[in-house]
Amino acid sequence: MNGLPRDAAVSGTVAIVGRPNVGKSALFNRIVGRRLAIVHDEPGVTRDRLSAEARWAGRTFRLFDTGGLGLMDRARAPDEITAAIRQQVEAAIEDADAIVLVTDIQAGCTPLDEEVARRLHECGRPVAVAANKADHAALEPMASEFHCFGWPVFALSAEHGRGLDELLDWIVSRWPPHGDESAAEDSGPAPTRVVVLGRPNAGKSSFINRLLRQERLVVSPVPGTTRDAVEVPFTVDTGGGPRPYILIDTAGFRASKRLESAVERFSIARAERALNRADLAVVMLDASLGPTRQDQRIGRMVADARVGCVLVVNKWDLATTGLDPHQRRRREAEAREDLRRKFPFLDHAPVHMTCARTGAGMEEVIRSFDRVAANTTARLTTGLLNRVLHDAVERQAPPSVHGRRLKLYYAVQTGVRPLRVRLFVNDPDLMGPAYQAYLIHRLRAAWDLAGAPLVLEAIPRPRGDGNPPRPAD
Repeated sequence: MNGLPRDAAVSGTVAIVGRPNVGKSALFNRIVGRRLAIVHDEPGVTRDRLSAEARWAGRTFRLFDTGGLGLMDRARAPDEITAAIRQQVEAAIEDADAIVLVTDIQAGCTPLDEEVARRLHECGRPVAVAANKADHAALEPMASEFHCFGWPVFALSAEHGRGLDELLDWIVSRWPPHGDESAAEDSGPAPTRVVVLGRPNAGKSSFINRLLRQERLVVSPVPGTTRDAVEVPFTVDTGGGPRPYILIDTAGFRASKRLESAVERFSIARAERALNRADLAVVMLDASLGPTRQDQRIGRMVADARVGCVLVVNKWDLATTGLDPHQRRRREAEAREDLRRKFPFLDHAPVHMTCARTGAGMEEVIRSFDRVAANTTARLTTGLLNRVLHDAVERQAPPSVHGRRLKLYYAVQTGVRPLRVRLFVNDPDLMGPAYQAYLIHRLRAAWDLAGAPLVLEAIPRPRGDGNPPRPAD
């Protein structure tokens, strides 16, 4: 049903590895051409495997950024986050077709570099050394020190972009030439981007790992474990053929006054940007805490971003422990009512009670992905759209404003993601928020637009025009 597909257009995968603070994330950002990974002097900023597609010399490959390998020996890992980072790096090494070992040319070859190199010799993959921080030509001869590893060495500067061409030429030379990749890239639907948002420790990473059926993301009870916005390809097939998604894990949202470091602030900024680029958002709540004010703020952000939405109440097993079936049904009904009361701006979103740890409720969430994604691109037939709206006006007339009432002449759909409907009226100022909400509710009832944002835009009817022309599709 699901998994991590390799796109037909992608030649292979490349993992960037190395000890902490050698510039792995800076190199990742430089190659993919976007600031996806957080770059900061604090060790251990990167924890999960970040991935993105990169292109060079007409070839496309998937690039993975990884956390710093501080201690290769499992027995010496100081905490479970460090151990989980190491496991993520090990998985990236095993999955990679080629590896770039990043070192610091200014620091020279360190014992930890040598330890990482020993591990890479064991994996049997092609390896190149990126001697980073060669910020000017005078530093380049110092790269010769790394030839002791027995691999090609490229002196470069990720920060300034110096010397990257030779490394990229080496990467794409790992795969034999094949057919035109651009044609493969254009085939098939574009993936739906699903961002997972919530408070710290709500279970976002566990939720994504459960969907993927593998430990793809670092999971820890320590708040703030996830820092980058981590993108993971995912395929759903609930009938009708596979559909591509990109799942985006994000840092947990805490109240701004509680943000303790620059890295945490960067993490939240990345999460907000991920939301603005998403097609669908999962708002994840912790059942053991119930809806909090911070959850409501996150929900309001999603509503304001006008993306599709699914509400997921995780750890539902903790909220229903010891209850019989009748009590569980009553508890669930009460929880759903509480959500509708506290999230009136997301009352159109499907709600699912889940347990990421056991997988309970996950199949229903996947079906909602398909349903909501389809609803965000629904086409509302013009004739039926106008019949539904005029019937709504007949059922409940607009309120009088200073002796005048709103008159609705005609409506057309003008866009998707979000769904946009333009209403031609006598005076847009007569369209109050309450009546607008009523019309949206009637449209949702007519088309079952669960999870899809719907925007009504009222404009004056053009003078001398009985029915405005329909816009071109």
